[in-house]
Amino acid sequence: MTKSDAGEGKASGSAEFEPFANDEAAVTIGGLTIENGTDRISISGSVDIPADKAGLEQAKALQKAVDAIVAALTAKGDLPEKAEAEEAKPAKKVRNPFA
Repeated sequence: MTKSDAGEGKASGSAEFEPFANDEAAVTIGGLTIENGTDRISISGSVDIPADKAGLEQAKALQKAVDAIVAALTAKGDLPEKAEAEEAKPAKKVRNPFA
Protein backbone atom coordinates (compact mmCIF):
# COMPACT_ATOMS: atom_id res chain seq x y z
CA MET A 1 0.00 0.00 0.00
CA THR A 2 1.41 3.39 -0.97
CA LYS A 3 1.30 5.67 2.02
CA SER A 4 1.94 9.40 2.34
CA ASP A 5 2.87 10.74 5.74
CA ALA A 6 4.43 14.00 6.85
CA GLY A 7 4.28 13.58 10.64
CA GLU A 8 2.20 15.04 13.45
CA GLY A 9 2.11 18.68 12.41
CA LYS A 10 1.69 18.23 8.67
CA ALA A 11 -0.29 16.25 6.17
CA SER A 12 0.55 15.07 2.71
CA GLY A 13 -0.63 12.79 -0.03
CA SER A 14 -4.05 14.34 -0.61
CA ALA A 15 -2.84 16.03 -3.83
CA GLU A 16 -2.30 12.60 -5.44
CA PHE A 17 -5.20 10.89 -3.68
CA GLU A 18 -7.78 9.74 -6.25
CA PRO A 19 -10.71 8.15 -4.41
CA PHE A 20 -11.81 4.72 -5.68
CA ALA A 21 -8.95 4.67 -8.24
CA ASN A 22 -7.03 1.75 -6.73
CA ASP A 23 -6.56 -0.47 -3.69
CA GLU A 24 -3.11 0.87 -2.86
CA ALA A 25 -3.02 4.58 -2.01
CA ALA A 26 -3.34 5.96 1.51
CA VAL A 27 -3.14 9.44 2.96
CA THR A 28 -2.02 10.09 6.53
CA ILE A 29 -3.02 13.27 8.35
CA GLY A 30 -1.50 13.27 11.82
CA GLY A 31 -2.72 9.93 13.23
CA LEU A 32 -5.62 9.63 10.77
CA THR A 33 -5.25 7.30 7.79
CA ILE A 34 -7.49 7.42 4.72
CA GLU A 35 -7.05 4.20 2.73
CA ASN A 36 -8.18 3.99 -0.86
CA GLY A 37 -10.17 1.14 -2.33
CA THR A 38 -11.97 0.55 -5.60
CA ASP A 39 -15.27 -0.07 -3.83
CA ARG A 40 -14.85 1.78 -0.51
CA ILE A 41 -12.65 4.22 1.39
CA SER A 42 -11.51 3.34 4.92
CA ILE A 43 -10.79 6.07 7.46
CA SER A 44 -9.14 5.05 10.71
CA GLY A 45 -7.23 6.59 13.60
CA SER A 46 -7.57 10.03 15.08
CA VAL A 47 -6.10 13.46 14.60
CA ASP A 48 -5.91 16.44 16.93
CA ILE A 49 -6.25 19.70 15.03
CA PRO A 50 -4.76 22.48 17.15
CA ALA A 51 -5.65 26.14 16.66
CA ASP A 52 -2.37 27.00 14.93
CA LYS A 53 -0.87 27.01 11.42
CA ALA A 54 -0.11 23.28 11.52
CA GLY A 55 -3.72 22.59 12.55
CA LEU A 56 -4.96 24.71 9.68
CA GLU A 57 -2.83 22.68 7.25
CA GLN A 58 -4.20 19.43 8.69
CA ALA A 59 -7.78 20.70 8.42
CA LYS A 60 -7.23 21.75 4.80
CA ALA A 61 -5.71 18.36 3.94
CA LEU A 62 -8.67 16.56 5.56
CA GLN A 63 -11.13 18.83 3.75
CA LYS A 64 -9.38 18.22 0.42
CA ALA A 65 -9.52 14.44 0.88
CA VAL A 66 -13.20 14.44 1.91
CA ASP A 67 -14.10 16.84 -0.94
CA ALA A 68 -12.36 14.47 -3.39
CA ILE A 69 -14.34 11.52 -2.02
CA VAL A 70 -17.64 13.42 -2.33
CA ALA A 71 -16.76 14.52 -5.88
CA ALA A 72 -15.88 10.95 -6.92
CA LEU A 73 -19.13 9.59 -5.48
CA THR A 74 -21.14 12.35 -7.15
CA ALA A 75 -19.44 11.66 -10.50
CA LYS A 76 -20.36 7.95 -10.30
CA GLY A 77 -23.96 9.00 -10.82
CA ASP A 78 -26.35 6.11 -10.19
CA LEU A 79 -25.27 4.83 -6.78
CA PRO A 80 -27.04 1.94 -5.05
CA GLU A 81 -28.92 2.66 -1.83
CA LYS A 82 -26.39 0.54 0.05
CA ALA A 83 -23.15 -1.07 -1.12
CA GLU A 84 -22.91 -4.83 -0.94
CA ALA A 85 -21.17 -6.08 2.18
CA GLU A 86 -17.81 -7.71 1.77
CA GLU A 87 -18.08 -11.48 1.63
CA ALA A 88 -17.23 -12.98 4.99
CA LYS A 89 -14.65 -15.75 4.92
CA PRO A 90 -15.73 -18.99 6.61
CA ALA A 91 -14.02 -19.79 9.90
CA LYS A 92 -11.23 -22.31 9.66
CA LYS A 93 -10.83 -25.01 12.32
CA VAL A 94 -7.34 -25.52 13.67
CA ARG A 95 -5.92 -28.10 16.05
CA ASN A 96 -5.70 -26.90 19.65
CA PRO A 97 -1.96 -26.68 20.42
CA PHE A 98 -2.65 -27.06 24.18
CA ALA A 99 -4.72 -30.26 23.93
